[in-house]
Amino acid sequence: MAALSAPGLSPLGSSANAALAAAKDPAKAKLAAKAKGAAQEFESVFLNSMFQQMFESIGKGPFGGGSAAGVWRTMLTDEYAKTFSKAGGLGIADHVQRALLAQQEIR
Repeated sequence: MAALSAPGLSPLGSSANAALAAAKDPAKAKLAAKAKGAAQEFESVFLNSMFQQMFESIGKGPFGGGSAAGVWRTMLTDEYAKTFSKAGGLGIADHVQRALLAQQEIR
């Protein structure tokens, strides 16, 4: 069965096209990997900021507050953000990666 797609687009999407092109050229593969890492890091920072705001709004929480709970909460939000980003996140990393690769092609 043939997959439906817009004219000029692969049914697999632009990420798959970039991966196929990168497999043919080691320099492009390295650039794509760096762009993906930077994009995931960007999304992780964004998610961390969101999680920090969320946790601040719940007040002291189950640990009664204090400075130790604040440090723990910071580490927890950071790990949540990294885990969410690696698992696919909100989709921000995909858009950032495409923008980074497009900027590299312009140069």
